Amino acid sequence: MATTFADQLRSLTDEALSALVQLRPDLVVPVPADISALAVRAQSRGSVARCLDGLDEFTLHVLDAARLSRSAETATTSVDAILELATGVAPDDVRVAIDRLRVRFLLYGNEDSLHLVGAIDEVTSPYPAGLGRPADYLDAQAAALCADKAKLRRTVLAAPPGARAVLDRLAAGPPIGALRREAVAEPVRWLVDNHVLVPISEAGRAPRADGELVELPREVGLLLRRDTGPLGALRPFPPIPEGAARDPKSVDSAGAGQVMEAVRSTEALLEALAAEPAPVLRAGGLGVRDLKRLARTAGLDEPGAALLLEVAYAAGLLGEADVAGSGRSVTVSRASGAVDEVFLPTGAYDLWRALSSAQRWTALARAWLAMTRQPGLVGQRDDRDRPINALAPDAERAGAPQARREALLVLADLKPGTAPQADEVLGLLAWQTPRRSRGREAAHRDALTGAAQLGVSALGAITSYGRLLLEDVDDTDVDPLGVRPASTEPPDDAVGTLDALLPAPVDHVLVQADLSVVVPGPPEPELAAELDVIAEPESAGGASVFRVTAASVRRALDVGYTAADLHAVFRRRSRTPVPQTLSYMIDDAARKHGGLRAGSAGSYLRSDDEALLAEVLADKRLGVLGLRQIAPTVLVSPLQVARLLGALREAGFAPVAEDAGGAAVLSRPKVRRAPTRTSVASRLADQAGPPVLAGPRLAGVVEQIRRGDIATRAARRAPVTVRAANGQGVAGLTPVQQHGQAMAVLQQAVREKVKVWVGYVDSHGATLSRLVRPVSLSAGYLRAEDERTETLHTFALHRITAAVPDEEK
Repeated sequence: MATTFADQLRSLTDEALSALVQLRPDLVVPVPADISALAVRAQSRGSVARCLDGLDEFTLHVLDAARLSRSAETATTSVDAILELATGVAPDDVRVAIDRLRVRFLLYGNEDSLHLVGAIDEVTSPYPAGLGRPADYLDAQAAALCADKAKLRRTVLAAPPGARAVLDRLAAGPPIGALRREAVAEPVRWLVDNHVLVPISEAGRAPRADGELVELPREVGLLLRRDTGPLGALRPFPPIPEGAARDPKSVDSAGAGQVMEAVRSTEALLEALAAEPAPVLRAGGLGVRDLKRLARTAGLDEPGAALLLEVAYAAGLLGEADVAGSGRSVTVSRASGAVDEVFLPTGAYDLWRALSSAQRWTALARAWLAMTRQPGLVGQRDDRDRPINALAPDAERAGAPQARREALLVLADLKPGTAPQADEVLGLLAWQTPRRSRGREAAHRDALTGAAQLGVSALGAITSYGRLLLEDVDDTDVDPLGVRPASTEPPDDAVGTLDALLPAPVDHVLVQADLSVVVPGPPEPELAAELDVIAEPESAGGASVFRVTAASVRRALDVGYTAADLHAVFRRRSRTPVPQTLSYMIDDAARKHGGLRAGSAGSYLRSDDEALLAEVLADKRLGVLGLRQIAPTVLVSPLQVARLLGALREAGFAPVAEDAGGAAVLSRPKVRRAPTRTSVASRLADQAGPPVLAGPRLAGVVEQIRRGDIATRAARRAPVTVRAANGQGVAGLTPVQQHGQAMAVLQQAVREKVKVWVGYVDSHGATLSRLVRPVSLSAGYLRAEDERTETLHTFALHRITAAVPDEEK
């Protein structure tokens, strides 16, 4: 059978063989040596299973018809036999499905004698189309009943209502049911006693808790399916979702708003982690309390926060860092009280913040598409009844990227603005790839939920920039030989389309009389950095609101701003007049700022204002500092300078640190970052998977297989002397004698213009044989013509191992 299969492949045209390679790319990873190796690989269980996973429901039903209609003697079927079973649909639709199977070489042969690849029975259900095995295989009495069709019909019609319900369920498939030993139900007992159901056993298995099994013979199943047909209800065409029709512009507008919210929320989560790092659990992941804290800070629910944290981690914006030297207090919730690592933003986060909103979102969206994590599992329990935490290894799912693309491609294939229900999407996926979609319903729902939260979809429909994001980068024309690495950059069209939908970044604010600062749009990176220092955020959205407070002004002074700098910032940025209240607040804070100087004693506090030092010394809130006056203008404390400054600022004072020379030390607080991580999207090119073959690359693969097959077959036809010289010894001749004899044969062949078999070693060290007609022998080279391929070959004489005249007339 394998030889017949290889011959079928060998007889294909280059176009047909290219089509097979494109439909089953795993067959050429790595490229097989010849057609025989390709045939073996095409019949392997793994390759057949992968091919079946990509077939639709109707094609799989037609394949079941081919399995059911096989002849017991020849193990072959025919197109007519398949058409006879596939009732209720147009024959042309069935023929299209058969061609779909034949072009993938799951079926091969002519129309009157079709063979099935043997591995199909190994990787599919033992019950084709949900029908049981023939009655003569199961039980002699059941076979006798099924042989008498009239008696079989009477027996089925005489079945009690309960027994008929059991028959209808088993007829729909699978045809196997459990037979309880302790109390056999009366309907099942009646069916067994009348030989309509056959008790069966499984060799080598342990006893079942629910008793033995019963099977419905195939003939009974076919009788019960007389209304729907032998294969059951057939759907040759996919169920098109009938979703609500949305205005595409409204979808894009709503999606753009959600994009801004997703970017803002991600930034808020990472800023919260930068301010208060969360410990990494011993088993990995983020604790439940930390997730709740972060969600509350960012104004999200816990599933939404978990999704954005997972995406940020996949995008390389979040990572783990050693807790040592962080300079921050970390809340410890472990029993041991030891924390080794904490979650912190990485160095890539700072670069990400400098990008435009569209570029930031695209980095998140592509990481979400590529990450092998399923955020919807966070909060659920695993097989050992333990909760699955965010960023924990338990949420890892290798099939998550493919599930997301499958769900989104369903939306992308619909008319723009179509918003189907989730159940309609799952129903279509179950028809398109039933084998692959089985068990992935939760992953597909999670994909739709994540797409809505990230803004890939909106109002239930996919956005225009979401469609562009799904499009693969086609580099076939610019890189036909595949010598460049695959591009992992998002398509420029997606960024450009989203940029046009998002409001333009603004470089100005509106300062109100109540000291609130309104930003009428997304702030530019430079403006956002200034606002982070000089104002407190109050609300976010299309127009974010900040508020200037005495604490925010002191914070700005602490990091190096002067009063003149702050006045200049507000004059330059504000499109409204700066309120006098704000100017007075800045000047008042600046006058007080630096009035106190702190240093190490532990630490000291000095001021030229003796009354101010007396106020500090008398403040009961500062009793924990252990202040002691050593001079009219100097106080000392056993605590370090950092704690002294923090306590004074919390009490409402405005001290600054000074160095040994008395100069003020003004510096921005150090921001700790985790080590930079590589984004998941940037590792797509390194993921193992079948290559995308097209154009010259595909033609080169096919040509390589053909050449290898020609060389292999030629070597098999070569005389035994040539084959022995290609790696084996020839009795009675030394290698030198073999070479000398070959030269004599070649010289004679040049004179007589006859064909010879030449054995040689190629540049890769492989031993090959070829039937050629020598043309010339000079300058250390043999030039010979291969009449079959009409090409002229040149052989280095030192590489020739043997030469034998062709004995064919």
